[in-house]
Amino acid sequence: MNLNDLQQHVGAVDTLPDPQSGYFLKLIEEVGELAEAIRQGQAGQPTLETLKGSIAEELVDVLYYTLALANQHGVDLQQSFDLKEQLNRIKYQR
Repeated sequence: MNLNDLQQHVGAVDTLPDPQSGYFLKLIEEVGELAEAIRQGQAGQPTLETLKGSIAEELVDVLYYTLALANQHGVDLQQSFDLKEQLNRIKYQR
């Protein structure tokens, strides 16, 4: 899946009952869980059996809520990413 596909998928399956405050709060919660996984050094690509609590799992959770927030606010993340890359090319002469 590419970024557009992921964003559409989240939009299709997400059922958070109170998206107004819920998405951002969940994102912050998942960032905290990511910090804990990093602190514990649970790096690398896990298997299904070792996914729980891993950096990989928490990164996916952070991505999920980022995509949900983008959907809530009408942001096309692929287009925004491309625009930001253009700005960074100018800013960092790359």
